[in-house]
This record gives sequence, C-alpha cells and structure tokens, in this order.
Amino acid sequence: MGKLGISIYPERSTFEKDQAYLDLAHKYGFKRVFTSLLQINGDKEQVLADFKKVVDYANSLDMEVMVDINPALFEQLEISYDDLSFFHDMGAYGIRLDIGFTGAEEARMTRNPYGIKIEINMSSGTDYVDNIMSYSPNTNNLLGSHNFYPHRYSGLGYDHFVYCSEKFRKYNLNTMAFVNSHDATFGPWPTQDGLCSLEDHRDLELATQVKHLVLTGLIDDISIGNAYASEAELAAMAEAFNADYPTLKVDVAEGITEDERICLFDNLHSYRGDRSDYILRSTMTRVYYKDKPFPAHDTHDMTRGDVLIDNVDYGQYKGETQIALKDMKNDGRVNVVGKIAADEMFLLEFLRPWSSFKLKENK
Repeated sequence: MGKLGISIYPERSTFEKDQAYLDLAHKYGFKRVFTSLLQINGDKEQVLADFKKVVDYANSLDMEVMVDINPALFEQLEISYDDLSFFHDMGAYGIRLDIGFTGAEEARMTRNPYGIKIEINMSSGTDYVDNIMSYSPNTNNLLGSHNFYPHRYSGLGYDHFVYCSEKFRKYNLNTMAFVNSHDATFGPWPTQDGLCSLEDHRDLELATQVKHLVLTGLIDDISIGNAYASEAELAAMAEAFNADYPTLKVDVAEGITEDERICLFDNLHSYRGDRSDYILRSTMTRVYYKDKPFPAHDTHDMTRGDVLIDNVDYGQYKGETQIALKDMKNDGRVNVVGKIAADEMFLLEFLRPWSSFKLKENK
C-alpha cells in the first residue's frame, strides 16, 4: 500500500508551525515528510540543530523524513557518499539526490549500513536508473520521485510522466509524485505557482490530482509539495487515496428524480467489459430498480461526459446508468440527469472496462 506525504521547509517557517502541521498530517494517516537541505546559509550548527529538531519530532510520530540534498551540500558539510552517518545521526529516513552522481555512487549508497533510503529523480527521462541498476544496488533502499515545478507551465507533460515512470516500474522500484495544495503559500524558494509534478494538475482540486495519479497505476506514494495544506485538503486527499474505488464528481441536472439520484449515488458502478465507443454502461441499476417508473425528462441531445439513465420508453433498458463518451442524438428515450464535473472529465479516459467506480454529487 502506498503512502501519503507532506512537505515542510524549516528554514522558511517556525518549529511550532511545522509541529502543528505534522500533527495534522499524522491525524489523517500521512507517513512521508519531504524537506530540503539544498544549501546552508548562516550559522551551520544552528541551522542543523533547528533542522534536526523537526526531524526528531516527525520521527516521534513514526513518520519518514526524506531530505532533499545536492552534491554541493556534501562538499559544504564535508560528507562523503561512502559515509552516510551524518544523515543517520540526523534521523533521516532517506536522502533524495536533487542532482545525481554517475550511477556507481548511488548503487554504493544503497548499501549503507544504516538502511538509509536513496531516492533519485524520476523526471529526467534519461537512462539514469538503468545505469544505477547496472551497478547492482540494494533495490530495497532505492526509491524514485518526480520533481515538482514551481514555475507555471514548466511541469511535466503527461506522456513524458508516463515514459519516466515506466522506467522505474520496470524494476519494481517505489515511485512518488507531488501534488499541489491551493491553501499552501510557500515552498523551498521565494517564488512558486504551486508545487506539482504534472503541469495539468496545477489548478485542479487536490483530491482530483490524487485520483488521477492513483488511476494511472504508476505511482505508489503521493506528497503535497507546498506548505501548508489545509485540514480539509488533507482529509480529502486521504479519502481519495484510500478509496476502494475511484469516485467521479457529477453536476446534477435540475430535473433529476429521487429514483435517479439513488441509481447514481447509492451504487457501486461497474464498467461493462463489452465496451462501446459511445457509452460507458453500468447495467445493474436496471436490474435493481426494474420496478421504478423512470418517466422521460431532459431528453435533449447528449455530449461527452453527460450522465444518462434510460427512461421508461427504452423497454428492458429502463433504469440503466450510462456516461456519454461521445456526442449523440437523443430520440427521447434517454434522460440526461447530470454531467461529470468539468475538472474531472479527463478521468473518464482512465476508467477501464471491468473496473468499478462511484459517482458523487458535486457540491
């Protein structure tokens, strides 16, 4: 089972605020903590002491702290990649290499005596991971995570994201991607337009970003890149991540009847395997509610994403629930009872025949 994560940036906040955020995330079952130590400005001892205090607190909650570092920091702290005792003493669960070495070093680092995890960048699209694998790393200690992108329009395109993720999936390595909170206000740098891995996620609701990553089947762990997400966002993210089935939001039509509401929202829907290009069919509602009337209403022509229920004039199909995948003419036998919410319309592409899903009213 994958893990949920948050990010904290101790040098840009206070211990008390980080502590409160860790408590809140822990309450909702979040396990991972991402933080960065890319450079140390000012009093080195003081910076590291403050940093360790936050790491210790996260560890006390049984959370796992991943510290983002770059090779320059190894030099600044006079640390060798052969000796990771510094990070062990700090209490880090693992270190994320912001910029990698040549492959041999990373493989050696995965064999450290402390079991410290080595997390590498998944977003470059090079043969970096293949190179590391050629040096026989301990794969239990090798993880991958995508970058996050504070600059609008600089995030990963979906096809590139898939290409990169599959390189790691091939080796059964743990994968992670970042999503973006809309209540959070800061990250590791002064300027940010949110901190997500996929550009398409930047303006989406947090739960929708999570549903998408889960549906891709490519990502194990999901972390919020910016701080601090609201309690409502943390709760919605945990619900979306831990759901047994994906749930799509529906904007309901004004004319919807109570029986139709029951069809849509009180049932687990199953996408029929003998799929059509035009409609996604969930047929069991016509069996469960065969004795309900389903009078005709809202029988206008259909467009992609419309949620449909066959009415009384459709004979044995009366009460069947469908989602329009293409635009279609309506001869009066189909009630248009709602529409998949605009921001989740793209998720239709990720529902597979024989899969199950739920619908919920978009409030």
